[in-house]
Amino acid sequence: MALLVLSLLLVAVIGGCGCVWWTSRGGGPRWVQALALVTLTVGEFLRFSAARTRRRSVQGSSDSGDADS
Repeated sequence: MALLVLSLLLVAVIGGCGCVWWTSRGGGPRWVQALALVTLTVGEFLRFSAARTRRRSVQGSSDSGDADS
């Protein structure tokens, strides 16, 4: 079951990247442009979420180091 979910996720990511590439080349139908927009939006959200998590873990490790001193 997990393999099926991961396979579908991989297909979705590859398809989204293909839509972004096609749109950047100058067009495609509206559905391709919509999928490209969704792909880019999800990518930005994931980048923001990862940066926030990274900042939180860096702050947490520096705070714990100060408490021990």
